Amino acid sequence: MIICGIVGLKNSGKTFLSQELIKHFSSLSYKVASIKHAHHNFEIDTPNTDSFLHRQAGSSQVIISSSKRWAKISEIKDDQEKKLEDLIDAFDSPDIVFFEGYKNSFYPKIEVISNPKKFLFPNLKNVIGIVSEFDLKVNLPVYKFSNLENISKLIIGINSNE
Repeated sequence: MIICGIVGLKNSGKTFLSQELIKHFSSLSYKVASIKHAHHNFEIDTPNTDSFLHRQAGSSQVIISSSKRWAKISEIKDDQEKKLEDLIDAFDSPDIVFFEGYKNSFYPKIEVISNPKKFLFPNLKNVIGIVSEFDLKVNLPVYKFSNLENISKLIIGINSNE
């Protein structure tokens, strides 16, 4: 399994790059999974649906299931956020996992830079490449968003480096 993070400052293009990579690898028949970190409380359930009402009544875990998809919603007690490794382990054997956020994880990651004067590396561990529309002079490979083929090769190379 290949695991690769997409990190960067707010509004740098992380989600755009993630979407493009997911589309690209899915079109090549890879089984792709993704994780998006949220820095705030979020709601994925709709008020007044049965599953929402179950949670309001006190159910700490709710599974919603249909013939097309299923989802598990778990309430977290004491703000003990799940570790990235635990979230990855929850998947059903994907070929590639992309994660957005979790910039301090030890997994390889690509940084998306939208401002050449503001970036996260070299303060982050395991940044393997940069995606930016700027010509940056750094000791890492730098790719334009349009260079998806070479970004993909970099990601495939993660597996061979383990």
